[in-house]
Amino acid sequence: MTGAQIERLGPAETALVAGRIAEAFSVLDVTAWLVPDAAKREAVLAGNFEILVEHAMRHGLVHGTADRAAVAVWFPSVGEPAPPPEAYDARLAAACGEWTERFQHLDELFAAHHPHPDHHHLAFLAVRPERQRQGLGSALLRHHHAWLDAHRMPGYLEASSESSRDLYARHGYRVAEPFRLPDGTPFWPMWREPAG
Repeated sequence: MTGAQIERLGPAETALVAGRIAEAFSVLDVTAWLVPDAAKREAVLAGNFEILVEHAMRHGLVHGTADRAAVAVWFPSVGEPAPPPEAYDARLAAACGEWTERFQHLDELFAAHHPHPDHHHLAFLAVRPERQRQGLGSALLRHHHAWLDAHRMPGYLEASSESSRDLYARHGYRVAEPFRLPDGTPFWPMWREPAG
């Protein structure tokens, strides 16, 4: 699958991208903690991710494979930080309902561990469950890493599973000590220096 065609996505595909991330992430331990009700999990996640993907359409980079089976959401963290999403607190509460405090806790945890040097932050890399392990995630990584390497820019992410941690390690990310949710679920901060 090394020849997967990668395209930059625009605002009209915000809901599609958010849904793709929710579909892929709904089986993770972290999302089980965020939304314990499995019947509501994917819809709540999609609402939350839509806020962030919409923000990335304005202030970041959203890429997908030509068939949209895989998507990646990057935020440049260079110089002055981007403003927060518009009406974020109200929109988060509307999307997440009774679980809003859990999403706020996760936001605070991410903010506390976020590195300060200039970098691009991979907020989401998601592949449809039935298309995983076919090289689509790697194709998206290689696509953006080529730009990062050409511009001498590091990359950063928080891996939310051992399998994603190992995937990112194969793409040059160094793993740091994990930080954890209240139930012990780990996130692995990972940093990639530009190659070459």
